[in-house]
Amino acid sequence: MVKVLRDWVQRYFSDEEAVVLAVLLVLSFTAVLTLGDMLAPVLAGLVLAFLMQGLVNALERLHLPQIAAVWLVFALFIGVLALFMLVLVPLLWQQLITLFNELPRMLGEWQSLLLLLPERYPHLVTNEQVLQAIEAARGEIGKFGQWLLTFSLSSLPILVNVMIYLVLVPILVFFFLKDRALIAGWLSGYLPRERALMTQVAREMNQQIANYIRGKVIEIIICGVVTYIAFAALGLNYAALLALLVGFSVIVPYIGAVVVTVPVALIALFQWGWGDQFIYLMAVYGVIQALDGNVLVPLLFSEAVNLHPVAIICAVLLFGGLWGFWGVFFAIPLATLFKAVLDAWPRTVASPDASV
Repeated sequence: MVKVLRDWVQRYFSDEEAVVLAVLLVLSFTAVLTLGDMLAPVLAGLVLAFLMQGLVNALERLHLPQIAAVWLVFALFIGVLALFMLVLVPLLWQQLITLFNELPRMLGEWQSLLLLLPERYPHLVTNEQVLQAIEAARGEIGKFGQWLLTFSLSSLPILVNVMIYLVLVPILVFFFLKDRALIAGWLSGYLPRERALMTQVAREMNQQIANYIRGKVIEIIICGVVTYIAFAALGLNYAALLALLVGFSVIVPYIGAVVVTVPVALIALFQWGWGDQFIYLMAVYGVIQALDGNVLVPLLFSEAVNLHPVAIICAVLLFGGLWGFWGVFFAIPLATLFKAVLDAWPRTVASPDASV
């Protein structure tokens, strides 16, 4: 056993740079797991700055000074943030309050539809099964109401955290954009001089993560906007709220589209019933999902590293369980990071005489 372990260490950790890279990866993941809540504003600012760095680089290639490019991109970011807080958030909040007020009526209609099932399909559904389903739904709704009451009572700390984010994150974004070279130089001073392996992994991951994050943000915006226009044109209630759900559903591959279809179909069913408008809406929604999966995703992520669907789902489950929303969002880049590290990791091939 000791010999097997020694041979394994000799094969994969004989290179000094590999040991340093392994230690850095372990320390980074440990820091995020233990200090992630406290450093959340820093991580959010770093992600947003990373998203906007491409635009800064594009302006610099147009011979605009670096500080002018940073100020221009930062002003654009503040404008988009103000538009989101002053226009989109009040609209979403209003639709959310209206939805909560309409829930009792929706649940009554849903109960009436369920009670009709034993009459139409007596061989498939019985009255006892329908009553059990209604009682289970009432229990879940009661739990949701208790959670909502608890959430409303504890909303003051959440509002304080939101205010902290609104102040700290823009400041951090500005300094990450302005002093990017200074921060990178300071960090590189603590790394070994010979770091070909780290440079190879960092170069590949910088390109892959940049392509993925920017592409995913563009996909969220396009899917959300197109869905809102389609839902509003068809007259669907809560169009902005449902479009937001559809936009964020693209974060979770394969699963998100299936999950978000349920509220879209339920609200359309409660509003129109089994009519032509319901069929038109679901057809339009299906076209949007098909265009996203077959046109938009290949166009935005043509340069992304191909990962097997099983690997993507495992990464979403693992990192989502560890880091919540950010873990789901970065599941594919993190899986790509592991793939890049494994591909670039130095290996020492054991000689035939080593086992003698």
